[in-house]
Amino acid sequence: MDDWSELQGKVQRTIDGLVGAGREIGVQVAAYLDGALIVNVVSGLADESTGQMVTPDTPFFSFSTGAGLTSTVVHVLAEKGQLDYDLRIADVWPEYARHDKKKTTLRHALSHSAGVPQLPSFTSPEDFLDWDRMCRTIAGSAPMWEPGTRHGLHTWTYGWLIGEVVRRAVHRPIAWVLAEDIARPLDADRELFFGVPTEQVNRVARLKDRNWNAALELLSERIENFDKICPLGVRPNAMLANRRDILRTDIPSAATVSARGIARMYAALMGEVDGVRLISPERLKEITTVVTDGPDWAFGGDLPKSLGYAYQLGGARYGWSGNGGSLAGFYPELNLSIAVTKNYLGSGDDDAMEGVAALIYAAVAS
Repeated sequence: MDDWSELQGKVQRTIDGLVGAGREIGVQVAAYLDGALIVNVVSGLADESTGQMVTPDTPFFSFSTGAGLTSTVVHVLAEKGQLDYDLRIADVWPEYARHDKKKTTLRHALSHSAGVPQLPSFTSPEDFLDWDRMCRTIAGSAPMWEPGTRHGLHTWTYGWLIGEVVRRAVHRPIAWVLAEDIARPLDADRELFFGVPTEQVNRVARLKDRNWNAALELLSERIENFDKICPLGVRPNAMLANRRDILRTDIPSAATVSARGIARMYAALMGEVDGVRLISPERLKEITTVVTDGPDWAFGGDLPKSLGYAYQLGGARYGWSGNGGSLAGFYPELNLSIAVTKNYLGSGDDDAMEGVAALIYAAVAS
């Protein structure tokens, strides 16, 4: 199929229906196939308080979904020969060797098996504003398990763990690498950010809680290790995401992205997008090999991981889904990438957004 207008129309009607029914405020959906944009639709408001409409380049703060940018930075640097997955973290970050972590590798960090997913219970948003403080906290942490022996989602710590290795190894902040080596070549420099430049913060969509805070309370009650990885003061909710100081700060376990921008980035992992390809076919195969086994320490259930991405069982998607309903990932067997961003955070919203992704996947697979 060369004409994807029918699919685009179906997706548009689907998200218009969600917005019209009050289930969503604003939504973006984008998909690339063989390096070409085949779905690019938006609906609703970016900010209810101002009436600002969602446009294809509106950036949305996206929690775990944004971690895919962090992983991609590593792979792009590895492709350039500037990083090695088997680099021992302490070799570039000597302070990290404390508490017998000297053998921990970048590969362990990428697969969430480094053993340092926890944060102090008193961690506050103000701590997140201080890069060096967060890195000292992680370097001073004793691992919850011997690195490499199990895996558990490093919900917040992933960004500083990877980001500091990048900074020490290539002498550039991870946000600079994202901007210079990924966003700018892909003409997505208004759509892919860690910290958002001050002059662009007003473009960012405003998130709103529906029932996500209540869902976080349930997770705290029912999942043994949840409060260790998401202390009360820094739970991933709309209040945190809407803080302008948080939006302006590099917190690479999250990112501020458009659906089109992150789908374009994932497409460029698999092949050329307007002449830009980020990694080789050989590296693509390596980073889409599942390397973990057994239950995830943080959440208890299965969450298979490759080098830097979660593996979505059943759909063969690599990437990350974020708290409250956003998602982004790529399907190497189809050369397809899909992303959905939204500003209403709610429990159960994943089902609706996964339904949108499934609609696109089914159309392409058939």
